Amino acid sequence: MIPTCLEDWLLHCERLHPKTIDMTLARAIELRDRLGLRFEAPVVIVAGTNGKGSTCAMLESIALQDGYRVGLYIKPHLVHFEERCRVGGAPVDAASLLPHFEAIEAARGDLALTYFEFTTLAIMLRLAAEPLDLVILEVGLGGRLDAVNIIDADCSIITSIDIDHIEYLGADREAIGREKAGIMRAGRPVVVSDPMPPASLGLRATEIGADLRQLGRDFTYGGDRLQWQWSGRSRRFSGMAYPALRGVNQLLNAAGVLAAFELLYQRLPISAQAVRVGLAMVELPGRFQVVPGQPALVLDVAHNPHAVAALAQNLDQMGFFPRTHAVFGAMADKDLAAIFKHMAPLVDHWHFCDLPIPRAASAADLAGQFENLRIAGQLKAVAAVELHQHKDPLSALAAAAAAADPTDRILVFGSFHTVGGVMQNGVPRLAAKAVATGAVPDAVKMPASRLMPG
Repeated sequence: MIPTCLEDWLLHCERLHPKTIDMTLARAIELRDRLGLRFEAPVVIVAGTNGKGSTCAMLESIALQDGYRVGLYIKPHLVHFEERCRVGGAPVDAASLLPHFEAIEAARGDLALTYFEFTTLAIMLRLAAEPLDLVILEVGLGGRLDAVNIIDADCSIITSIDIDHIEYLGADREAIGREKAGIMRAGRPVVVSDPMPPASLGLRATEIGADLRQLGRDFTYGGDRLQWQWSGRSRRFSGMAYPALRGVNQLLNAAGVLAAFELLYQRLPISAQAVRVGLAMVELPGRFQVVPGQPALVLDVAHNPHAVAALAQNLDQMGFFPRTHAVFGAMADKDLAAIFKHMAPLVDHWHFCDLPIPRAASAADLAGQFENLRIAGQLKAVAAVELHQHKDPLSALAAAAAAADPTDRILVFGSFHTVGGVMQNGVPRLAAKAVATGAVPDAVKMPASRLMPG
C-alpha cells in the first residue's frame, strides 16, 4: 500500500535498508539518472563539521533580500520534517512533498535506499520542480559519500573542520578534511572558511584543479565592537552590523558566505544593501539562540567538542548569572568526556534526559559518565554541582525552570533531538517565580506552570 501522508512515508523510508548509514553514492546516482534530477539554477553545496547550518541560513537570507527565489535543503529538523525543505524562505507544505516520495518509490525498483538517501532525493526533486534562482544544499555527513554530492555544485563551501563521526570519516582532521573535500569539482570554485584548514583540503583542490578560495589569503574580515568589514579579490563590504546569529564563529561563516557570492556574482549579483539587511535579519533556531525571559534561556545544538567549546566561550561572554542549569541529551557515540570538560566549570545543575532514538545515551548513562569523570578528578566542576535524570527534554526543562531563580540561566544543548524536544509547541517562554515576599505560590511551583509555548 502506498503511504498517504508524510509521517507514513518517513516510516516507510526507515524500513527499507538494514543500516541507518551505508556510505556509498551508487544508489543515489542510479536514482538521479533514472529520474533525470538536475537543477537549472546555480547550486551551492555546504559541508563542514560546524557552521553549515548558519552558513546556509546566511546564504538564503542575503539572496532573499535581493529578490531571488531560493530553495534550501537544510538538516536535521528540530520539530517537523518539512523544516528541511525551504522555498522562498519558508518550509514547504508537507503535502507538497508526497508526489516526490511517490516518484522515488516508483523509480527505485529493487534498490534498498537508506532513510537519508530516500528523503534527500525526494527533497531535491521537490526543489527541482520550482523556478529557483539559487539552490543551497547542506551536506549531512562528510561530503564525498553524502547523497547531496550526486549534484555538481557551481560553488562549494567548506566550513570549520573538527573531529566528529570518526567511525565514518576518520580519526583526525586530515582524514576528515579529505572526506569534506569530496564536494569539490574540477575547475569550479570552493570556499574554505576554516581559518586553520587541514592540508588535505588544499591538496585535493590542487589535485583536481578546483579554484580554492581560502580565508586569510583570498578574502579577509575585521572589525571593532560596533561594525565589521569584508574584503575579497574583487569586492569589498564595510560598515556592516554584526550578523543576527549570535556566537564567536559567526563572522567566519559570514565571511565564507560573502566569498561565495563574490564567486557567483556574474550569475547572481548581490547588492551591498542585501548583504547588510540579510545578515541583520538572518534566523536559525537552536544556534546559540537566546530567548529573553526570567530566567534567561539559551538553546544550542552544539553536540561535539569543537561546537561545545564555542558554546562555552559564548556563555562566558553573556555576563553574570548566579546559577546555570543545563538540559543535556546526546548520542552515545559523541566524545562526552570532552564535552563535559568544556561545560563543567559553567554549569551548577545538570538535567540529563533520555532521547527517543536508539543511538542516544540514556540519562542514567550521561549522569554516570559525568560522575565517574568527576570522581577521577578530570572535571573542573563547580563545587555544589547537582545531577538529575529525566525521561525527555521537555520534562528536564520543566524541572530546571522550577528550580531556577529569575536571575539564573537555563541552557538546553546537545543533540538536535534535545533542542527540538523542548520546541515541540514553539519556542519556550519562561516566567519568573513570584519571589517578592519570599513565598512562592503553589501554582508556580509546578514545573509545567513555568513553561508557556511561544
